[in-house]
Amino acid sequence: MPVPLVHVLVLGGTTEARRLAESLAAPAPGSPVPVQVRVTTSLAGRVSAPRLPPGDVRVGGFGGPDGLAAWMREHDVDALIDATHPFAATMSRNAAEAAAQAHVPLLALRRPGWVAQDGDRWHAVGSLTEAAELLPALGERVFLTTGRMGLAAFAGAALDDLWFLVRSVDAPEPPCPARMEVLLDRGPFTLEGEREIVRRHRLDVLVTKDSGGDATAPKLTAAREAGIPVVVVRRPPVPEGVPVARTPDEAVEWVRRL
Repeated sequence: MPVPLVHVLVLGGTTEARRLAESLAAPAPGSPVPVQVRVTTSLAGRVSAPRLPPGDVRVGGFGGPDGLAAWMREHDVDALIDATHPFAATMSRNAAEAAAQAHVPLLALRRPGWVAQDGDRWHAVGSLTEAAELLPALGERVFLTTGRMGLAAFAGAALDDLWFLVRSVDAPEPPCPARMEVLLDRGPFTLEGEREIVRRHRLDVLVTKDSGGDATAPKLTAAREAGIPVVVVRRPPVPEGVPVARTPDEAVEWVRRL
């Protein structure tokens, strides 16, 4: 009996997406449902020199849900996995609409969010704008780890007295905070490194998105040890009706069941 071929489109850009592509490209022997998988990973192209996963890779947008649906029909996609960043809400909505249009099964791969521990001084907010509004009451030297997108929320005159250490993979573009130093770096980060950043820059407040995972979690431990408050932006919900896998292994099993 011929082995069925399944074409999986992975909307990537995360560590989990890369691990998923690796698992799909080299399936474990002895799978109860043998499947030959062709995996294509789509990257938005917002980060220079991304780490490319195995399999086919495309870079750039699709032109909204209609364009994504058309691409899936043209390339005979059998399954769509949204493994984008937990805060890529627009792409996740587009994926849900496109999957419905193209009648392609959709799965969201989302790493679990962070959970506060004893000693944490977390302030949960719903947006970067709400985070910016809280800052003047919390500190003066801000460790901003929300990436280079969305810095405009911290560029208002009300925050001109604050100093920001902005960490991102690529250099940010204006508008930016008035008083700012940029730290170009890519995770995973170590606890010792995060402690040194907090100490050397005399940081007294951290702003982060609830990205989850281990790669950037050491900053939370460093903040807890230093006793500084953390403003945590809550992640947007997955579109209604879309099933969720918490790990790449769970996503692989979903593909196998197809």
